[in-house]
Formats: sequence, structure tokens, C-alpha cells
Amino acid sequence: MGKRKREMAAAIKESRKSVFVAKGSYPSSPRKMRLVVDLIRGKSVEEALYILKFSKQEASDKLEKIVLSAINNFEQKTGERPEEYGLFVKEIMCGGGRMLKRFRPAPQGRAHRIRKRSNHVTVVLGTTKEVPSQQSETVVEEVEAAETE
Repeated sequence: MGKRKREMAAAIKESRKSVFVAKGSYPSSPRKMRLVVDLIRGKSVEEALYILKFSKQEASDKLEKIVLSAINNFEQKTGERPEEYGLFVKEIMCGGGRMLKRFRPAPQGRAHRIRKRSNHVTVVLGTTKEVPSQQSETVVEEVEAAETE
């Protein structure tokens, strides 16, 4: 691997350490999921979890699992407690997923199509405080050691 490619790979790896993402896919329509997604966009993690816990929609239970997974990813990557860093929902997206197509009998020998929709949800968490990166120093040292060889 060349020097420039190695440096670029190290930079990409470094940028991914500060991003805390969770993704999920569920068999409900994206339109229903977006109603709940819009409630928590930009909110702090604690506030978002409270909103999801007391929301009546079925989608809120599924979305709560994704937010908890993103919090867990933060803990795994940093080894720190999330309460100290002011986590908030930086970005949340809900898009259409795979669609199962079925037919239902209709009058006079016709058939109507039924589309059973699904969705993909991506949650990105941000922090108000800078997270100390313990692993970043080792990556930089490895790149420097590889350059000297």
C-alpha cells in the first residue's frame, strides 16, 4: 500500500471513531416511522428515550431499540459513560426498504396489488463535549512506524 493511500485510510478510520451510528430495518411503512422519527430529531438522548417510552405508536418501541443500540456503540467505542458527554440525536433518517408485493382478489375477476412496505432507520449521535480518543494515538504511531520502514 502506498503512503498516500495509507494516510487516507488512517484518516477515514480516525473520522469513524467519532461517529456513533446504529441502523435497523423493520416491517412497517416509512410514513408511520417518520412520524415518530420527527419527534426525536435534535433532542438529547435522555429526552428522546422519554418521548419514545411514552409514545403510543408501535414504531416508537422499535426506534427506542435503535437509539439504545447507538448509545451502546458510544460506550463500546469510547469506554466512557454517555451521561458525561451530552449525547444528542445529531442525525436520524428513515427511508423505504424492501417491498413485498401481493395480490388480493377484486370484483369481476380482477386483482389489486397490495404493497407490504418496510423501512430502514439510521441514527447518528453527536456529543456536546469532545470525546478523548485513546485508540487514535496508536493508529498515528502505526502509520508513522510504517512510513519509516
